[in-house]
Amino acid sequence: MSTTPATGPLVRKLCVLVIAMFGFGYAIVPLYSAFCKATQLDGRTRRVSEAAVATMAKDLGREVTVEFVTNVNSNLPWNFRPLVSSVKVHPGVETAVEFEVSNRSTDPIIGQAIPSIVPAEVARFFSKTECFCFTQQTLAAGETRRMPVRFVVNPKIPQQVARLTLGYTFFRATPQVSATAPRWGTLPKS
Repeated sequence: MSTTPATGPLVRKLCVLVIAMFGFGYAIVPLYSAFCKATQLDGRTRRVSEAAVATMAKDLGREVTVEFVTNVNSNLPWNFRPLVSSVKVHPGVETAVEFEVSNRSTDPIIGQAIPSIVPAEVARFFSKTECFCFTQQTLAAGETRRMPVRFVVNPKIPQQVARLTLGYTFFRATPQVSATAPRWGTLPKS
């Protein structure tokens, strides 16, 4: 099939458009990650050492309410809940809470919790020293487990922020093969 002189430029333009769309689709994940890192609007929590928390200033004249919400992906037969729905914390003071997870299936399953903070713009002021979300969790058939989270709200959090929500969603994960092998199907750690 030959193209007429009028359709030749159109075909070339459409080919360039298709290639550009493919390139954009391939680059969107790293571009989005870079944008989130630059603007700190990713809603992900941070990790901090116990030593850093020990040297952090304490704001005992202020309280921030931290609420907890949990979800489980539909293909994961687990129950998951916080043992308390919220706590009031002083910025700079480390706080511990527990969550409970149960495997309702007759098989062992590996899960990975993905955390998020709402509002997302205050996520950079929320850090954890210990969390079940740092590693994949394997639950035996019928097993129930309590899992701790130790966190601190940075005293530099804006004064107008009086409430934030820490959310976790558990997803089914595949086991890690090795530290150097690609981990297809696993979820990112925060």
